[in-house]
Amino acid sequence: MINTVKSMLLVALSICFIGHTGAQEIKEKEAIFKSRVDSIMIGATISSPVKAGKYPAIIIASGTGPQDRDGTMAGTKMFARIANYLTPKGYVVLRMDDRGVGKTTGEYRYATTADFAQDVLGAVEFLKKEPNVDLQKIGLLGHSEGGAVISIAASQSTDVKFLISLAGLASNGLESLFVQNENLVRSSPLPEVDRKRSNEINRLMFATAFQYAKSDSMENKLNAVYNYWKQKDDIYFKTLGIEHDHFRFPIWSYVQQAIGPWYRYFVTYDPQIFLSKVDIPILAINGSKDLFVDPVNLAYWKQYSRAGKQGKVTTILLPNVNHLMQACQTCLPAEYAKLGEMPDSTLEEIVKWLTETVK
Repeated sequence: MINTVKSMLLVALSICFIGHTGAQEIKEKEAIFKSRVDSIMIGATISSPVKAGKYPAIIIASGTGPQDRDGTMAGTKMFARIANYLTPKGYVVLRMDDRGVGKTTGEYRYATTADFAQDVLGAVEFLKKEPNVDLQKIGLLGHSEGGAVISIAASQSTDVKFLISLAGLASNGLESLFVQNENLVRSSPLPEVDRKRSNEINRLMFATAFQYAKSDSMENKLNAVYNYWKQKDDIYFKTLGIEHDHFRFPIWSYVQQAIGPWYRYFVTYDPQIFLSKVDIPILAINGSKDLFVDPVNLAYWKQYSRAGKQGKVTTILLPNVNHLMQACQTCLPAEYAKLGEMPDSTLEEIVKWLTETVK
């Protein structure tokens, strides 16, 4: 277990009140605190009920790619939406800027999923000093890769009392890359022959990255494997009788991503190492049309966690819902910006579970 470095509140920048259609107003406080193990300073917003009292608290962990504290994606603000919905119902919600975004220091590209877990644990330490937080009811909510983040964090802290996964990752990194990319290829407009070629080279490159993730020779191995495949593929393509080959694999950009610290950690990520230590209640929700975190992950939350073996995992599969928890038609990424925010019905499922399990 990583040694705890005491988080420290440095700045309480502002407090404001905003109206809400729920049972009460929301008090928002902007703050900066320290990650648990390094020098990263994290900018965050804490939403609290106006009425004095002790409340359960939820910390939001984002998915892959640098995101702001509001979770601004495809024209939606997922995390602000969650905070503004849950807070009037009696919850403190902390949402934070990712590394290198907004008021959080550092560079996202040098961090791994394990580093993001330490940022979340810094938020836990910070909330323990907040007078309106019930210390026995601090939980984590993770979206997408945030599912892995909260799994790691919960395995390293007894202060975390519950987990909520929204399209959260609970499969190992290599499998998730295989499944995600095959889902995306299947839904793409590529001709069938190019879908086959895409799946073939993707699997080959991902498996090579997995094999050499801890090796200094990873870059050379990836390029060598690609060149070998390309020679065979060129011969194969000539047998098809097609005049022009439009298929391209972005070898240079893929290799540059793969040799970075995030990818090396992610491709070898094993959720069982962490979830086997987690025996707190878990709610896992997925959309049936999620192309990025396949609904099979719902089964893994139960299968891999100690909580699952104790009957403490609740899973919900939402029909015709995508990765951003939006009700969808085509459910392809190109449609996301047209669909609006996560519906109330999904947030009500979270509130129902929290009421029954946490409150």
